[in-house]
Amino acid sequence: MKIICIGRNYSEHAKELKNEIPDKPVWFMKPDSALLLKNRPLYYPDFTNNLHYETELVFRINRVGKHIQEKFAYKYYDAVAVGFDFTARDLQAEAKKKGLPWEPAKAFDSSAALSEFIPLEEIGDVNNIEFSMKKNGEVVQQGNSSQMLFNIDFLISYLSKFLTLRMGDLIYTGTPAGVGPVERGDLLEAYIGDTMMLKTAVK
Repeated sequence: MKIICIGRNYSEHAKELKNEIPDKPVWFMKPDSALLLKNRPLYYPDFTNNLHYETELVFRINRVGKHIQEKFAYKYYDAVAVGFDFTARDLQAEAKKKGLPWEPAKAFDSSAALSEFIPLEEIGDVNNIEFSMKKNGEVVQQGNSSQMLFNIDFLISYLSKFLTLRMGDLIYTGTPAGVGPVERGDLLEAYIGDTMMLKTAVK
């Protein structure tokens, strides 16, 4: 099982981090040990002093595919969830400055919190999914899949040029504006529409 993450997929988020808006998807990967399931808490790692949340829609691959045409991509995913891509922003900034990989900042254990999945037939239009996140009861992120620079069908087609997609693979599709730091004692709650999907306490 692969966890494939898309960076800079919402223009306002790219701008808030003073990044260029990409003309093709930016992607990186996390190991399966990054998954944080069943609303378990996140224990603040000791190698960072600037841990950030990023709330994202997550799509689940349901069949094997390679070189998938965009018009057939809808056949390759069957459910959506919401997740947190936790990022050690200080380590990421250092890696960017030196032109080094992002894995120390992005791929650490428990860095990919994930809710339960909703079948697509209960969602309707995958290009119009509203989601949001509250930090300590206050809404800090709001997004809609319509705001993605690259939608899920394009992402599947693009990624499958490089990787064989397999059943159970996950695609974290990027975060809207509003990312920020977390501290011990914070409570993060993520929603799809009005339904709370994910709760992560930071300890």
